[in-house]
Amino acid sequence: MKLKTELAFFVLLFFSQIAPAQNKSFTTHLPIVYLNTNGQTIPDDPKINATMEIAWHENGTDNSTSDPRNHFKGKIQIEVRGSSSQMFSKKSYGFELKDADGADMDFPLLGMPTEEDWILYAPYSDKSLMRNVLTFTLADKMSDNYAPRCRFAELFLNNEYQGVYVLMEKIKRGPDRVDINKLKADELSGADLTGGYIIKIDKQTGDGGDGWWSQFTNSNYSRTFYQYDYPESDDIQPEQKNYIQQYVNDFETAISNLWRDNNKGYQNYMNVETFYDYVIVNELSKNVDGYRLSAFMNKDKDGKLNAGPFWDYNLAFGNAYYYDGWTTYGLFVFQDIGDDYWQVPFWWKKLMSDATFTNPMRCRWDGLREDILSEENILGVIDSITTLLGSSIDRNFSRWPILSQYVWPNYYIGNTYQNEIYWLKDWISTRLGRVDNELPGTCDINSLVQDTSEEWSMTFYPNPFTNELNLEIVTQSNDECILRLYNLNGALLQETKLPVIDGANRFNFAFPKLNSGVYFYRMIQGDHEFSTGKLVKR
Repeated sequence: MKLKTELAFFVLLFFSQIAPAQNKSFTTHLPIVYLNTNGQTIPDDPKINATMEIAWHENGTDNSTSDPRNHFKGKIQIEVRGSSSQMFSKKSYGFELKDADGADMDFPLLGMPTEEDWILYAPYSDKSLMRNVLTFTLADKMSDNYAPRCRFAELFLNNEYQGVYVLMEKIKRGPDRVDINKLKADELSGADLTGGYIIKIDKQTGDGGDGWWSQFTNSNYSRTFYQYDYPESDDIQPEQKNYIQQYVNDFETAISNLWRDNNKGYQNYMNVETFYDYVIVNELSKNVDGYRLSAFMNKDKDGKLNAGPFWDYNLAFGNAYYYDGWTTYGLFVFQDIGDDYWQVPFWWKKLMSDATFTNPMRCRWDGLREDILSEENILGVIDSITTLLGSSIDRNFSRWPILSQYVWPNYYIGNTYQNEIYWLKDWISTRLGRVDNELPGTCDINSLVQDTSEEWSMTFYPNPFTNELNLEIVTQSNDECILRLYNLNGALLQETKLPVIDGANRFNFAFPKLNSGVYFYRMIQGDHEFSTGKLVKR
């Protein structure tokens, strides 16, 4: 018995060692990337010298390991990248192209616009291999705003097969990436000081660095940390730091107070269409890192803040067991994430409580559901990616035999790749219907007229709600308000008197015994009925 056990162990060990060697000769739809570090282990930091070669037929025919590696052949500097993903055996890398003298060099890798900074992303816990690519593909079709370009590839590192990777653009300023003004060190006043900037909300690991803390608190009294992404912390000047900090503070202040007037309203600080799309992509995918990690904003010279670019969706589309990431119901912007320090910035929830923001966003969603975000189109994109990956799928999971195994933070664990794709498709199909029902706002022409008067406004959030409901009233009167809640049959269920003062007033209601369903409210102040509307309890 002992002999059989030992024999089985050595057979298993033998085949686990030769599995990579079995993938050294093949034909593929994908480009083949070869990295050589001359035996060095690639560190997290600093970058080390290496060489890269790529075999790729630009005419779309299949590529082979026997093909000449003549698409690119040259020097690079490379390092491991990522935060939580660094615990995985399959590593992601960031690299820069170098010329023969070691200087930065631009090149149009795999037909993408010429640049020097690139990423080789390693899909690992995402066993569909495609969540990032799917997201960027949809985002690119949605608008002219920049979404990172990417290409699937198969990778060899020091002659050992490493599986399916995604060669993708690194987020940076440039005419073919985040197309904002190049902010020079001597641009310290006037219009010159106004842009461009890229800022990031993220952990202070990976590429995280210098930045500043918001003056406002989030739901667990934490504060958002904004990082300088461009100009980088080593390059940005004190005057430039002060400018972008003040601009973001003014932006947050305007949203905190829900100011909408033409002078200091929040619409003066943001290109709202980019924020609509940011919500739509994050909520369609129910990204558990959405809004709070790997979240970018940018600002051009003499311009307003834009949300984006989109980044890091490997834990989206149901691929997380925590924070209800696997469920198809609920908007993540309102998700309770307890004591987790990295909270959704408070201003997202404020925007999502304001009909001035949510009504046109709802129109945007409804329009996208007709074509780009239709179930038919999204599932078609998934099928196209699966076909493109082809035989590389088997090679990837031969190299990394993780199908049917838990990899943090998987909720669903499929026994086969096809199971993973079936589950992803089913999740998306169900999620589309959930967002149809739960995304706030009403797409009605009359509802899109913005009320810039500060005389009166009120907003409920979240809506739909679970047990607790928040209300904000902004008024210039000290007259008491009366809130009346009715069921669908018109029966009065509750009447609440609300003492208000001139300015912003905030109230919280608990409805633990209220059944799930649709209710109507009326808000009265003095002799006037100021607002009626619908509330939905989950």
